[in-house]
Amino acid sequence: MAARFIFVTGGVVSSLGKGIASASLGAILEARGLRVTMLKLDPYINVDPGTMSPFQHGEVFVTEDGAETDLDLGHYERFLRVKMSRRNAFTTGRVYETVLRKERRGDYLGGTVQVIPHITDEIKRRIMEGAGDADVAIVEIGGTVGDIEGLPFFEAARQLRLELGTRQAMLMHLTLVPFIATAGETKTKPTQHSVKELRSIGLQPDILICRSDHEIDEGSLKKIALFTNVEERAVIPLPDADSIYRIPSMLQKRGLDELVLERFGLDGYPVADLSEWDRVIEGELRPEAEVNIAMVGKYIELIDAYKSVNEALKHAGIQLRSKVNITYIDSETIQEEGTACLEKMDGILVPGGFGSRGVEGKIAAVRYARENKIPYLGICLGMQVAVIEFARSLANLDGANSTEFDRKARHPVVALITEWINAEGKTEVRDEASDLGGTMRLGAQECRLVENSKAREIYGKGVIVERHRHRYEVNNNYLPQLQSAGLKVGGWSAEDTLVEMIELPDHPWFIACQFHPEFTSTPREGHPLFIGFVEAALKHREGNV
Repeated sequence: MAARFIFVTGGVVSSLGKGIASASLGAILEARGLRVTMLKLDPYINVDPGTMSPFQHGEVFVTEDGAETDLDLGHYERFLRVKMSRRNAFTTGRVYETVLRKERRGDYLGGTVQVIPHITDEIKRRIMEGAGDADVAIVEIGGTVGDIEGLPFFEAARQLRLELGTRQAMLMHLTLVPFIATAGETKTKPTQHSVKELRSIGLQPDILICRSDHEIDEGSLKKIALFTNVEERAVIPLPDADSIYRIPSMLQKRGLDELVLERFGLDGYPVADLSEWDRVIEGELRPEAEVNIAMVGKYIELIDAYKSVNEALKHAGIQLRSKVNITYIDSETIQEEGTACLEKMDGILVPGGFGSRGVEGKIAAVRYARENKIPYLGICLGMQVAVIEFARSLANLDGANSTEFDRKARHPVVALITEWINAEGKTEVRDEASDLGGTMRLGAQECRLVENSKAREIYGKGVIVERHRHRYEVNNNYLPQLQSAGLKVGGWSAEDTLVEMIELPDHPWFIACQFHPEFTSTPREGHPLFIGFVEAALKHREGNV
């Protein structure tokens, strides 16, 4: 069966939740037995979000095949049982890069390269490629209608809709329906103008998802349908929910999946069983215990910078029927004011990050967790600072008291992938073409867990696959000294060359990993490391009540 396409756009304002709504629709269709995939089209000129500041763009989500993508792909994987790949996301920058390379090679035979047809053809090619063998491909276009940078994507969607026909392509538009408290009225005009803007570029929505912080009355819904030329039953209200995992059932109750299947002529699929999501909601909203976790990071001004970590902690709480209260602590605050802010915490988590800013505060947080026997989970940089802190605690380790951690003066126990600081303190440059992966490790890689380690006990198996995104590695030249002093390596890379996990056997729960387990956590299953961490924090809390 040829893939059907649902193009998802947004209007009025950004951050309405296109990603969540799209993923929720995908979850319903998947529960009905359809093969679903999702694509994210981002209008910015960056080739990918990999070099973008978390303060501007939030988290960079990493796929199994090593693509650095928008955080919406994290939503897709948390709602669907489908793994995203580099084919599931692309930007304006990526499209132009491809077209310009073709032009330089002479692929266009000297023709004038233009937005139409060359840019739009490349967008369409990537959309068709990204759909693969799915029955339904949900294509989310970033930004809002009217943004000048998004016009090529909207034009490509218009062309595909025309070429494929209405039985194979449709448009779903999310818009804001505000309530003006001083007037006591629901206002439909912003939605009308948003649809008018869409229609001016040749796109008529088939479905409207009306976002609001209140219940929208039926009269307003009928008015929206009349003035936007959308069928009444296809104007679907989506008020704020007490849990994002309730949204699939909210959309199902309004018949969204039936509309889609009817439009695409897809018959014989059973009613979606969303009981798994009911259990998730039950676990989230009816906890039987609570726990306080300190997340010591450097991008806390924008919580979306740690979106997957936040969700993974929530997922662990769902599995354990516990409310996880996250206290976000700027690592620079700890550098300046000390660790008093950690005193009432049941667990400490240090997530990933790039650059030297705030590293000393993270090291101080590790020391506090180690010395006070508080459960600790370190991720990526969180593992590297744990190794540095442990090294500094050893008086007999040369160079261990260095406070520098940057490209010019790194701590000797951690080095760039392409460099290696030997036992004499001299830098050896590795072959960038070697099996160690050049300047960065990205994507899913195998990790071998050591027998009789806490890591192996947590995962319940000897080999795992986790996703990476980092440039620094533990310097193996110092491992003998670190291990003899009590640091245990719990996991190695498949070739037994790179440290993947560390732990402290004399600590109640102290584990750190070089990879990013948060990327593979889901609300329906959680993730072993986060579940183990939250469970240990609960035990710590019980012992201190």
